[in-house]
Amino acid sequence: MSPEAPADPSRQPVTDPLNPPLPTADAAYWEAAAASFDEEPDHGLRDPAVRAAWAARLRSWLPSAPAAVLDLGCGTGSLSLLAAEQGHRVTGIDRSARMIERARTKLAGRDAAFHVGDAAEPPVGERRFDVVLVRHVLWALPDPAAALRHWAGLLTPGGRLVLVEGRWGEADPIGLPADELTALVEPLAVRTRVESLAHDPALWGREVADERYVLIADLPRRHTEVVDVHLVVRRGDEVLLARRAGTGYADGLLNVPSGHAEDGEDVREAVIREAAEEIGLRLAPEDLRVALVMQHCAPPPARPRIGWFFEAEYGVGGEPWNREPDKCAELVWFPLAALPDDMVAYSRAGLDGLRAGHRFLLHWHRPGDAVAHDPSGPGRAVVLDGPGPTG
Repeated sequence: MSPEAPADPSRQPVTDPLNPPLPTADAAYWEAAAASFDEEPDHGLRDPAVRAAWAARLRSWLPSAPAAVLDLGCGTGSLSLLAAEQGHRVTGIDRSARMIERARTKLAGRDAAFHVGDAAEPPVGERRFDVVLVRHVLWALPDPAAALRHWAGLLTPGGRLVLVEGRWGEADPIGLPADELTALVEPLAVRTRVESLAHDPALWGREVADERYVLIADLPRRHTEVVDVHLVVRRGDEVLLARRAGTGYADGLLNVPSGHAEDGEDVREAVIREAAEEIGLRLAPEDLRVALVMQHCAPPPARPRIGWFFEAEYGVGGEPWNREPDKCAELVWFPLAALPDDMVAYSRAGLDGLRAGHRFLLHWHRPGDAVAHDPSGPGRAVVLDGPGPTG
């Protein structure tokens, strides 16, 4: 059940038996396939024996207590439904709107939500999950290692990856062998185990002879935090703001261009990369200066983050322009002393702290707080480097 490739690649038409075609990643394919998707035994789980086999496996893979499960490449929601029936809270993501429509119908009245989006970068904003469940998706992504790192970052401490994968076909097999996936996952996990699924025909509604398995990876329970990087471009007394769109978090609100450090990057490398990706600036290390460091946390159940705010002067690295119109509705300039209210709260707090001359802040939301800056609400910024307004 993948948004990126056929959920069972071995069942796709083959024009040359010795050289099967690679699966299509075209969204139109999945829109067309949605109507008949559940006709495959392991897709719709309509056969009681197949359904019971998947339910038993899922019960052994997921936590016994109710958990928040992110089902990526959820298709029409068959595994999501099993998880919901076992008491879990499910969020499903699939690139096909028609698949999502069927999933919503299938789980109507359940503790579940479904969204159209990219499995590699699901639109879940600051939410964190106890389990990321992915079936027949990872093998078809252009950068499986990057996707795994991103998914690991969506988990709560001690969370679990449940990855159903395989290598399909015999003459010219395609897919991801278990040993390769294990090597990709082990740097992220404290425990991994691989369970073969090929020997159980009840799962597939038929005998299979190729490699099919699930890899279960438990992540560390120690405290970890994502590292954010934020770029404050200064044009005289003005700063550049970007209006979020299509991200699943704080859409419609303004913040400074930002992102997070990838595995192996230091914060300066990360902000240089983000500046190039988001606003087309080609910055060098000497173009940047650290303005402020802030530990912040969006409203629960979000996890804390460390934010590094860097300053750069306008004109350095080129003219800023919107390189990601699917994630940014507009770029606008505002005076630092007269910032708008429709901003992400922690971004506004960071700029207010910078203007006041502070270098270190805390900004933690409390339950019930809005993601947006609220000029009439309680100030959540705490100054760590001396007296001054907390904002």
